[in-house]
Amino acid sequence: MVRRAKAACRVKTELSVMIIKEGKYFIAYTPALDFSTCGKTVEEAQRMFAEGVNIFLAECVKMGTLQDVLADCGWTRSSTRSSQLVPPEVITRTRQEVRIPCPA
Repeated sequence: MVRRAKAACRVKTELSVMIIKEGKYFIAYTPALDFSTCGKTVEEAQRMFAEGVNIFLAECVKMGTLQDVLADCGWTRSSTRSSQLVPPEVITRTRQEVRIPCPA
């Protein structure tokens, strides 16, 4: 009798991802996981982000820390589906003036 490996459970969700340009590189960042990656193009940063998030979450599962990591990042249980976790929602993105002290 051949046993089949149990398929890993995967739940789809959408994350807010910001793309920021730093010098010659593009940074893909999500506050929902406090996770970022970079690339030489926007497309490469997005591709590296998707790959990196998958690796990060898979490692959290292996270490048994996924629930704790997501809770620390502000994820909550869905009110309609108790088993589904919901990432924190970015409500607004604004620019705010700050004053940076000048070095003496």
